[in-house]
Amino acid sequence: MRNYDLSPLYRSTIGFDRLFSLLDQVSSSDASAQSYPPYNIERTGENAYRITIAVAGFAEDELTIEAREATLTVKGEKKPEAEDSGREVLYRGIAARAFERRFQLADHVEVKGASLDHGLLHVDLVRDIPESKRPRTIPIGKGEAAPQIEATLN
Repeated sequence: MRNYDLSPLYRSTIGFDRLFSLLDQVSSSDASAQSYPPYNIERTGENAYRITIAVAGFAEDELTIEAREATLTVKGEKKPEAEDSGREVLYRGIAARAFERRFQLADHVEVKGASLDHGLLHVDLVRDIPESKRPRTIPIGKGEAAPQIEATLN
């Protein structure tokens, strides 16, 4: 296993602290813990996105979706089954373990809704940039000189 110490880079950079902390998280996290449940992220429009998470075997009341600041958290916790149901499971291949999956959302991305369909949890997102933050085109004037400021010396 490779470990990289990025602490010397913290001293010589300004404004890249979040980048290095994300690199620390990626290098230190357990890959097997981050692979369940599998998910897709797709673009459904110019400013619309959808996260689809495979949550087979989970009911709506066993899933929790929380959006706080710039983090979307999806949790799943299976309710214990009654042992006296008369069934005997010979092989359990469908994972029903508890999970927590976190997604970092970009600025101005909001969660619009969620739905559970055929074992897939769909979380719809939209990026709504305020008018003051949107790029705008600046017209270029012809032959107009910029006003000059004259200073008087006393």
